[in-house]
Amino acid sequence: MPVTRKPAPSTAEHAPLQLEHFLPYRLSILSNTISQTIADDYQRRFDLSVMEWRVMAVLARFDGLSAREVAQRTAMDKVAVSRALARLVEAGRVNRSIHDGDKRRSVLSLTEAGWALHDEIAPMARAREREVLARLDAEEQEWLTRILDKLLAEDGKRGTGNKS
Repeated sequence: MPVTRKPAPSTAEHAPLQLEHFLPYRLSILSNTISQTIADDYQRRFDLSVMEWRVMAVLARFDGLSAREVAQRTAMDKVAVSRALARLVEAGRVNRSIHDGDKRRSVLSLTEAGWALHDEIAPMARAREREVLARLDAEEQEWLTRILDKLLAEDGKRGTGNKS
């Protein structure tokens, strides 16, 4: 028989966050839910993780970045980016070459196979985005864009921001 759990009592010593009202948590849940819906399909079909897809999407938009720059643009952990890149290079989806002016810096780009995969997954991602945004009317969509832009601009001034 399942045990029903009631919320922990708030006391002066312990004041738990009400996660269902905590903005970082809600945004994370929304992002994860939307991303996972798209990811379920490409993970099964192409053996590609969410991290790997994000790296590929960034490289499709900004060719020639270093691993550090990919991590900065995605606000992902450098180690996670490095692991994703290693798998993508091994799978022949990303090319890693040496920067002309600095032999210590690698330059990343999608291979032909990487572009083919990107061009198959990107329309799926756009379709899912349209499905989500269709829940909002045109004015709400404009407001959402403005709010996200404003919050991201403010967070960008402080660096990559905190992960909650």
